[in-house]
Amino acid sequence: MDSPISSMFPLLFVLLFSFSTATSAQNQEEFLQCLYSQGPASISKVIYTPINSSYPSVLNISIQNLRFSTATTPKPRVIVTALNVSHIQTTILCARNHGMQIRTRSGGHDYEGLSYVSEVPFVILDLINIRSITIDEGNSTAWVQAGSTNGELYYRIAEKSRTLGIPGGVCTSLGSGGHISGGGYGPLMRKYGLAADQVIDAQLIDVKGRLLERKSMGEDLFWAIRGGGGASFGVIVAWKVKLVPVPSTVTIFSVTRNLEQNATSLVYEWQSVAPNLPKDIYLRLLITRVNSSQQGELTIQATFDALFLGTTNSVLQLMQESFPELNVTRQDCTEMSWIESVLFIAGFPITSPELLLNRHPFDSRFKAKSDYVKEPIPEFALEGIWERLFEEEAAGAVLLLSPYGGRMSEISESSTPFPHRAGNLYKIQPYVRWQEEGSEASQKYISWIRRLYSYMAPYVSKHPREAYVNYRDLDIGTNNKGKCTSYKQAKIWGQKYFKNNFDRLVKIKTKVDPSNFFRNEQSIPPISSRCYTSRDDNLSSVM
Repeated sequence: MDSPISSMFPLLFVLLFSFSTATSAQNQEEFLQCLYSQGPASISKVIYTPINSSYPSVLNISIQNLRFSTATTPKPRVIVTALNVSHIQTTILCARNHGMQIRTRSGGHDYEGLSYVSEVPFVILDLINIRSITIDEGNSTAWVQAGSTNGELYYRIAEKSRTLGIPGGVCTSLGSGGHISGGGYGPLMRKYGLAADQVIDAQLIDVKGRLLERKSMGEDLFWAIRGGGGASFGVIVAWKVKLVPVPSTVTIFSVTRNLEQNATSLVYEWQSVAPNLPKDIYLRLLITRVNSSQQGELTIQATFDALFLGTTNSVLQLMQESFPELNVTRQDCTEMSWIESVLFIAGFPITSPELLLNRHPFDSRFKAKSDYVKEPIPEFALEGIWERLFEEEAAGAVLLLSPYGGRMSEISESSTPFPHRAGNLYKIQPYVRWQEEGSEASQKYISWIRRLYSYMAPYVSKHPREAYVNYRDLDIGTNNKGKCTSYKQAKIWGQKYFKNNFDRLVKIKTKVDPSNFFRNEQSIPPISSRCYTSRDDNLSSVM
């Protein structure tokens, strides 16, 4: 028989839940009143709540992972598609004053949906309209607003010059705000480093609603947002970046080999060759399973894609000297401009540059992870990976291997928060996508990639097992569902993403956002948060 006390628990829970719901509804109403009363008149045109007929389309337009577009996915109470700086400032100040959490979205590519999902009452500050790009060809610089995409930036550069480019991702719908603030790598990284390495100024709105540039924010905060994730420190409005020289003619090639064509030994050899090639070539590797055209059976296919900053004759000579086993021929090579190579690598026809302006979201669900490899994975271990790619759940899986070396090995680990520099042969991204709806289907594929990740542990970086922050992975640390995360909890994933730079990021966060207003499940925490106690270790070393 239940005791009188225990029988009260359900009632207490209902009362607490009802109080919480009423409080959040009141906060939402007060937040909206604040926007209308304190913001410019134009802000009324960019506020959306669930009662607006256009709310679903505004919410879904930048959701890049359909895992987070379900009936049970927590939805924002309000979406603000800001048109200018004053809209952003008003949204921040009203959210602070009325207990609403902000999630800032530029392109919607956060792998775990953290830019548009939260377990606590929240607002999406959507920067899709903050997207102007100004190219200064004479000084080889550009101001790029946070809501503009990689594709838009590449397109605008090409409008001005055939011999300027910028390092950045091959995915053209990535939003510049998040992409650059996490690092931003791509085919030019072995020559010039990351997108974040090209940043020479920035505009950021802080927790007090102030618009800051490099001089007014100070060098510590400017350091933190170039690889440490801007969403932990404020709202990135724009970047000023250096544009880099590219030759008027570049060469691409794509060579595929399957298991019957010695793919395993070629992949093994690639691990030592690709990171040690000259800076002018980026030779990435994609590994998938396919149907064998000869026997109709499943096989593993390795695709060797290259961008070479030069002519066909030069790259053929280089490959013959450095990787003759791949047997690259003149027929495999195509000369083109840099912007055409961007289109080619993105999978677009090279005659259709306007496709770079396409912002449409993906049409599938996916889960991805990341690892850094410091010693070649042995052939027997590669064969163990192949076995896992033959499993049923791996039909939509791909392994993307991106070589390091070159300029990446010359930049100090502490020059920006992005620490993955010298000593890495390559980064590997296991990725699996699927079409089936429902949590049961999602769990099946997520379980598969977790098993693969576990299998790879002996062959990748250790102490910490490093990860790339732009490939967000909530598996690698404590998930507090948008609530306060202690330093000790955050250090689990913080060291994987940032290594020894994590403690400096915590110190800067403590200074610029001590109340932890800008937060998500894996944001940088401040020491001053109420989560911290004297029992948290290593705090004194951060201060």
